[in-house]
Amino acid sequence: MSCMGTLIGGTIGLFLGGPLGAIAGAAFGSFLSGAGTRAKFTKAPGQDRYSSWYGNRMNQSQHQQMTFFVGAFSMLAKLAAVDGNVSQKERRKVEEFMDNDLSLDSATKNSAFRIFDTAINAPETFYQFANQFYKEFRFQQQLMELMIDIMLRVAHVDEGISSEEETLIIDAVHIFRIDENIYSNLKAKYSRGYSGSHRGQTHRQGASSGAAYTVMGCSPSDSNDKIKRTYRKLVSEYHPDKISSKGLPEEFKKVANIKFLEIQNAWDEIKKERGL
Repeated sequence: MSCMGTLIGGTIGLFLGGPLGAIAGAAFGSFLSGAGTRAKFTKAPGQDRYSSWYGNRMNQSQHQQMTFFVGAFSMLAKLAAVDGNVSQKERRKVEEFMDNDLSLDSATKNSAFRIFDTAINAPETFYQFANQFYKEFRFQQQLMELMIDIMLRVAHVDEGISSEEETLIIDAVHIFRIDENIYSNLKAKYSRGYSGSHRGQTHRQGASSGAAYTVMGCSPSDSNDKIKRTYRKLVSEYHPDKISSKGLPEEFKKVANIKFLEIQNAWDEIKKERGL
């Protein structure tokens, strides 16, 4: 069962703390208690308003999965609202991401929108969410890169990534300590016409070998041996089972699969081009 399925089922083990804990508490506290629009936190001596609620009932894996899920939709909310309001078009593109990329069931989708809607007008900031996300996954670079990819994927859905959206994404890149070259490669695949997935179908990068090298983080001038080493490293790092075991929620496995298929498609294209 997914982490959100457990939450919806009533087996609450929320121990996030920090700004994301405040969002989760506000989103689901009233849902559980029927009281208020933001959850009331019991403040013990020495505790701040971000102190944990419902006790420490999560194991490490569940804690990481919940952090990823709440963090992802909280950051996407602030990204959508970066221009001062969230339009119906922006809301639809987040819903398309939920439907097409994540294939969320209706209950989990409702939970995701609870988080999203709560975070839009919450006093907590994008930077607070990104910093807590970094603290949780600072030793798992692949998950932070995947989060940047998700931001770019959602921001790109309509007319492309706006300057305001990119400024916020670059802030996350810096907070996550992601190399600028890695970010450039992630962004480049969208500027080259990459459209993500639609209803479960992964789109190839087209016939552009340049796009294939971008996905691999390589250059056409790199040797065959270097590209082979890069491919083996990427396959090892981004295998869906591997990154899922590091804290990726069940709902995001499809995104990991898309990433993995992008690498495989790029490698196939380069192999064909080079006769490997």
